[in-house]
Amino acid sequence: MELALVAVAAVVVLVGVSLVSGRIGIAAPLVLVVVGIGIGYLPGVPLIEIDPEIILLGVLPPLLYSAAMNVPFVDFRRNLRPVAGLSVLLVLISALLVGWLLHLAVPALPFPAAVALGAVISPPDAVAATSIGKRLGLPDRIVSILEGESLVNDATSLVLLRTALAAVSGSFVFWEAAGTFVFSVIAAIAVGLIMGVITVWIRARLNNPVHDTLVSFVVPFVAFIPAEVIGASGVLSVVVTGLYTGYHAVRRFSAIARTNERLNWRTVQFILENGVFLIMGLQLHVLVNEVTDSQFHLGHVALIAGALVLLLIVTRALFVVPLVWLMRGEPRRRQAKGDELARLEARLAKNGRANDERAQRRLKLAKDRAKADLDHELEQQLGWRDGVVLTWSAMRGVVTLAAAQSISTDVPYRPQIILIAFLVAVATLLLHGLTLPAVIRWLWPRGVKSGTDDTEVLALSHDLVDAGLDAIDDELTVESEDPNRQLTPDTVVQRAKISTKAALGPLALRFHETGAIQTQAAETPAEAYLRLTRIALEAQRATLIEERAIGRYSSQALSAAGLALDAQEARLSPFTEE
Repeated sequence: MELALVAVAAVVVLVGVSLVSGRIGIAAPLVLVVVGIGIGYLPGVPLIEIDPEIILLGVLPPLLYSAAMNVPFVDFRRNLRPVAGLSVLLVLISALLVGWLLHLAVPALPFPAAVALGAVISPPDAVAATSIGKRLGLPDRIVSILEGESLVNDATSLVLLRTALAAVSGSFVFWEAAGTFVFSVIAAIAVGLIMGVITVWIRARLNNPVHDTLVSFVVPFVAFIPAEVIGASGVLSVVVTGLYTGYHAVRRFSAIARTNERLNWRTVQFILENGVFLIMGLQLHVLVNEVTDSQFHLGHVALIAGALVLLLIVTRALFVVPLVWLMRGEPRRRQAKGDELARLEARLAKNGRANDERAQRRLKLAKDRAKADLDHELEQQLGWRDGVVLTWSAMRGVVTLAAAQSISTDVPYRPQIILIAFLVAVATLLLHGLTLPAVIRWLWPRGVKSGTDDTEVLALSHDLVDAGLDAIDDELTVESEDPNRQLTPDTVVQRAKISTKAALGPLALRFHETGAIQTQAAETPAEAYLRLTRIALEAQRATLIEERAIGRYSSQALSAAGLALDAQEARLSPFTEE
């Protein structure tokens, strides 16, 4: 009974804080941490200590899987350089720098243990930053970089933490540790891809939405467990599986399956994301009690935590400056790739492969993608304002606390290490979270253009409507000379084409003239209508997949069109299922 009451109270708090935070303009994670701290110190509230395995094994895999599925793959690919720099190089540099300076300041703390603390506090959590940024209209590219960074940096942190803890209990050999790190990353990517292929293949063959939903809930753990068993990063494996699933969902899953997954995982993500911040606040009381009675007292811990917050900010700023500068050369690299593809096209023509349809189709896709990438780079180049936001968005989250608590009890000064990690997480959440809105308004006093561009959505909807209407014409006119075919009634033709246009709803504003279309003799008007609309929908879906691969349109425009097509497919599916 008590457990049920606690669960109900937790849900009430999460929903209530979410509603209130939206009204007062403060990100929900910040409010939840403060509320958790307040509840933890209320009289009669018992000390709350959460097993870190619950967070690392039970919460982190589904949370990262859900986030990875929703990250537009085209944005992740385009921002791979800054994401890799921030989530791998910066985490390693920050952890080693923290470990070195902390060991110098506190010689009694072994260097590997100090590096373990550095690994724990180095990875930022983008939840609070992106929620603030989206509300205030932060540039889409910055949001994409922060989301991509938060997907990968946890894996880097946990692998480094595992290596440092192994060095605490044994001898440390640099090349051995580096080899372990590389193996963990490569093996995790391989396991994640394999599990992604297998689970997508299985789910594509499940017609029952209940079965598909149940399988989707276990996918994160299916990716996590095998990777951990072989000594790889389970977290990175989950991220790779999530990215693979999200990319192939539009092609392999039905509209109903995608809609169910979107709604179910949105609920799961809300509970886990917000719940972990509440847990962070609740655990402060017990952490303070563990340190109060020791010689390494609370004042020293707070002083070290403050110094580390400053060190992390300065380190990130010094890393972001050259990163932004290097990204200024990205248009040249994109242009060089386009020139290389043009030379490849010339070589194909010279070698007599100009009529090779498959090669030409792949080459056209690559050229269109290179041009779209170049246009994107020119339109959304990173500047000093973006660098400031990237520097000031490095809030730590619950992974920092959970990773710290996973440190074994034989590590010297374990209670102090955990409390330092907690104070760093809370300090960055409150410092950056409360001031980030002001920073964004200062950088862009007139606001910034972000979100879905109406003209872009309109252009994409035109392309999809054209593809659907052309598919109806091509499919039926190719058999027009068949003597067994008869003219489809004009009313059926009109209904099918109107339905094709309506699939994009208010997005599709341009219409084409229609004429009589040949149809199969044995069909009723209703069957002809459903067949034509299905043909058009499949063509629209194929065009959308191609546009997503090219990247000519933004992920927001592609998402809007995809949702519209999903709704159309869901309307048709009860009548067109075999």
